[in-house]
This record gives sequence, C-alpha cells and structure tokens, in this order.
Amino acid sequence: MSVVPADIVSGAVTPVDSVGNVDNAASYGIVIAGHGSRDADAVREFEALVDIVRARAPGRVVTHGYLEFSSPTISEAVEANLAAGSKQVAVVPGVLLAARHAKNDMPAEVLELARKHPDVDFHFGGAMNLHPQLLQLAQERVLAAEAQSTQTIRRDDTCLVLVGRGTTDPDANGEVSKLARMLEEGMGFGGVYVCYSGTAKPLVADGLRAAALLGFARIIVLPFFLFDGVLVKRIYAAADDLQQREPGLEVLKAGYFGVHQHVADVMLERAREAVEGRAAMNCSLCKYRVQIVGFEEQIGEPQRAHHLQVRGLLNRETLAAEPKTEFPPYVPHPIEKESFEIIASGRDWSMFPPAHLTALQRLVHTSGDFNAVDDIYFSAGAIEAGIRAILRCKRVVTDVTMVQTGLKRALVEQLGIETWCGVHDRETHLLSQAQGITRSAAGVRRAWEKFGNDIILAIGDAPTAIVETTRLIREHGWRPQLVIGLPVGFVGTRESKDDLRRCLQVPRITNSGTRGGSPWAATVVNALMIDAIGQVIAAQEAESQINAGA
Repeated sequence: MSVVPADIVSGAVTPVDSVGNVDNAASYGIVIAGHGSRDADAVREFEALVDIVRARAPGRVVTHGYLEFSSPTISEAVEANLAAGSKQVAVVPGVLLAARHAKNDMPAEVLELARKHPDVDFHFGGAMNLHPQLLQLAQERVLAAEAQSTQTIRRDDTCLVLVGRGTTDPDANGEVSKLARMLEEGMGFGGVYVCYSGTAKPLVADGLRAAALLGFARIIVLPFFLFDGVLVKRIYAAADDLQQREPGLEVLKAGYFGVHQHVADVMLERAREAVEGRAAMNCSLCKYRVQIVGFEEQIGEPQRAHHLQVRGLLNRETLAAEPKTEFPPYVPHPIEKESFEIIASGRDWSMFPPAHLTALQRLVHTSGDFNAVDDIYFSAGAIEAGIRAILRCKRVVTDVTMVQTGLKRALVEQLGIETWCGVHDRETHLLSQAQGITRSAAGVRRAWEKFGNDIILAIGDAPTAIVETTRLIREHGWRPQLVIGLPVGFVGTRESKDDLRRCLQVPRITNSGTRGGSPWAATVVNALMIDAIGQVIAAQEAESQINAGA
C-alpha cells in the first residue's frame, strides 16, 4: 500500500493571509525557498505546496525557488517577486529545521540580494521547526499507518522509529529527538528510537536493527521529511528489508509530511513573523553564536554559501556539456619561486625518491638548512597515503594551533580541507586535568574519539602527543591515514619520534633527533596539498586527452 500522503488540498480554500487583513496591512511578497532535489517527485510536491500557500494568501505575490539542483533558483524567484510589484520580500525557508541551509546558505543568498536591491526590504523567516500544526500532522501520519494494518496492537507495544534528515548541527539533530519524545508521551508509544538518513548517527539501517531488538510487537517508521525524494525512498526500502528479515514483527511505514495545508499555514506564519521582526531562531544553542560542547571551534564562523556549485544544476543542458571547473595549479610567489630554484640546485637530490621531493625541498625552505632532510623518515607509501587522505578525507588534525595556522589558507580552501585543533577547547582542559596528561595529548585523544581514522594527524610541538598517538594505535586500533610527527625539543622528543618510526601499523613521516617544530609539520602538510593539486590537474589533463582522442 502506498504511503505517499494523498491529502493535497483541492476545491474551496479558506484564505488565512490576505493583503486586506488588519495585521497584514503592509504589502509584501513571499518567496518560499526550497532545498531542491534530483528527484522529480520531490519537486512536484514542493510546487504543489506552493500552490496551496498561494491559494491561502490571496492577493499576495508568492513565488518559489530552490537552493540546489532545481530551478528557478532563489534569486530568480526574488526577481520574479519584485517584477510583480513587491517592495518588500519575506524569504521563508522551506525546511523543517534550522541547520546549515537555514543558518548559512539561504541567509547568504538573501544578503547578496539585499546588496543588489538596496531599495527593497528583505526579511528572512525562521525554519518551520516543531510547530503545533506539524505535531498534529505527524499524529495524522501515524494514525494513517496504523489503519493499514489488520492487527490490533496497543501503542504501548509499539515502537516509533523517527527518521530525521541528519545534519552537522547538533541543535537541529536534537530537535528530532525532541519531536520523538513529544510523540511518545503524547500518543502513548511504548518506546521511540531516533535515527537519521545521513550525516548524523545512528543511520537508518542501524536504527531499525536496534529497534527490532527492543521486543515490541510493532514498529512504525515515520520519516521526518517534508517531501518525497531519494532519501525517503531509501528509508522505506530499509523498512521493507527489516520486515523481510523479521516476519514476526509488524513494520508499518508512515507517510512523510507532504503536501498539506498545515505545512502551508506554518510557512505563512513564518512569513508574517519575518515581516513583523519576530522571526525566531534558537540562538541560545546555536553553535555559531555560543560555545556548544564539541563544536567550540565553530563559534563565529562567517556565513558562507556551500551550495553554489549545484545551484540550478538540473536546468543546465547536460552535465557532460558543462565545462569542468578549472582547478588552478599552485603558483608560488616570485621570491618563493626563486628560493626553490636555489634549493633545487643547492644539493644532489637524485638519492631521494621523486615522490618525496616536494616535502623535502619545502623542509629545507622552512628550516634554512640543506642538511635538515638527511634524517627525515618516510614509511613506505607515506606520501601517497597522505595525498589520498587530502583528497578523500579532507581533514587535518594538529596538536597545536601553530601547526594549524601554518597551513596555507589558499590551499586549504581550494581543496576544501577541514582543520581541527582541540588544544584550547574546554573539554581538552577538563580531560587533561582529569587524566593527568598534557593538553596536547588530550587533544589527540579527543581527535581519536571525534573523527576516528579518516584524518591526517600533524604533530609539530608536543612529544606527549606522539606518545598518546602510538598508544592509541597499538592498544585501541586507531588507524589515522597518516601521522606526521616532527616536534622539537629535548625532553622525550628523540624517544617519541623513534617510537613512532617503529609503529608499523600506520603510514608515518618523522625524523630522528631533536630538530623539528610546528613549521616543519605544517610544511609537510602544505607539500601534500601542493602535490594533491598537481595530481588532480594531471588526472584532468589525461582525461581530456582521452576524450579528445575518442
């Protein structure tokens, strides 16, 4: 039986927001800003919802646009709204929760439009969040799912599995758990289990397996999604798989929120709030405004759009016809270029493997010493592993901020690398005090907890960070993609680097003796990024030659 919501409002529609209402005397246009999708079903449903919004706000200009993939874009929707005569515009995020899209991408679009149209008043609405009407809609979806069954099973013998989208924002993920709790208490479920379709954990398949072990007679799977799409289809497929594996357990699929007048009314309410200056955002727990446990480094991050490469993508003729984005090579400053010419001719480099030369010559440049490279150690394939990690994992962890700040910012941004250093975080301080270890060692332990194996670890200051790294590798199976250990000093430095050299479980770059430091560790990462860019360009050129010969 289909679980697609089939309650699109038709026939007579009761207006809830008209220009003539007393509390809406000021005329403003509304732009519904949707996410966009590669799935045609999702786009059709979104546009059907916009039709309901338009019908419930007669006399008001309502247009729609998409952040990604689909067309029109948000900027095109605003232009259409202004062309229809609007002098002020309320942009309403067509998303359930306030995460990156509602906090960064969409506001970045609005700011750009405000600069382009200084004579227009732009208002940005809040996300829909856990509005009472959406709680009622969730209740309707659950009841409709229960009606599919021929069995009579009490709610206290039913587990509700609520599936959220999953984001990098803990506040938004927490709202999914809040909704689950409200439905559990409000509808009398015996239990709830929260999982996510991506980004956050547990993922859908893991969540369904765990829920099946709780001993309930029935599971109801409720996607906390506005529209159909690739992810919703995957959620339902996972529910079907669980039903096949557990024939004694009844698994019901509830509909996503879909096209419904409750959703339209919430959007209209958010538009009114925006124009009246009452748009509510949960700033008290926003990771960009206050220090949230585990996300301290993101406070004050600038609003940057992350969606520009896929904006209006599906409206372009074909992906194959699109010229590929040029990947510029690394171009050194003229003085830097001259320095490396001197370094290249300053000694015999033929004894070193070609793959090592970028790192070695840059270490000479950093140290000012041609002999600095004589005691550098590369495990087999370390450079190749580092380049793969730069291009695939895109995360570099450092023991101190000096290593982090020594990374070339232009390269980091070009490759989309995320850098992290936890040495000054509150949790690192607490862990250091509680465990009796240095803050650098505590930062390494937090990186192991936080990121797992998909990192490059660059240590340039603290021998204790290497000691903790090798301990976690040997005793707890940690496997960073590459460990760069080049601290400087006299207390434990030589011994820690010798121990890292003997740590056969991971690719590693280190040296012997007391020399090194944060600039050395940063230099090796910079060399890896330069070589990674060169590798990408070489691959693109080879592909172009193949295509030209085809």
